[in-house]
Amino acid sequence: MIEVEIKAKIGDFDKVKKKLKELKIVKMGEEVQKDIYLERYDIGFAQNDKAFRIRNIIKENEEMTIITYKGPKIDDISKTREEIELCVEDGDKILKIFEKLGFYKGGFVQKTREIYNLDEYIISLDDVEGLDPYIEIEVDLEDDSDYQDSIDKIHGIFSKLDITGGFETNSYLELLQLKH
Repeated sequence: MIEVEIKAKIGDFDKVKKKLKELKIVKMGEEVQKDIYLERYDIGFAQNDKAFRIRNIIKENEEMTIITYKGPKIDDISKTREEIELCVEDGDKILKIFEKLGFYKGGFVQKTREIYNLDEYIISLDDVEGLDPYIEIEVDLEDDSDYQDSIDKIHGIFSKLDITGGFETNSYLELLQLKH
């Protein structure tokens, strides 16, 4: 799967929420995401613009854990990249398995995410601990798909939301690391 994603730093959530409501874009829910980024000295995910994480999602008193591999970004204007995800039953046990295989915790990101849906596009308002407010718009495509049309459509959604700047290609982990 190819994930086409563009994010932007925003001043505050209220203006965006008001615009989402005006455009009748439906809120799908809210969740807390706790991401542990894994690294290995012989792989160097971060140095190779890749990511490997365990995400614990808490939504309406239910928890789930997803393992995600993200390949290097495909272009310089978005966070478009290959993404492979797998749900697992026990996040603590899978972390122990990876640690036994030589992985270590390379970073941690926690955020509260409000999720909205517009056709096949997911719009997320992200309150990331340690960062200013962000909005992400993304869509998943089949492998080897032409993603340029999706990038254009995402920029069109940003325009409808009156967001014309603050675009960011760094991950939240990278942004947190840049602060220190």
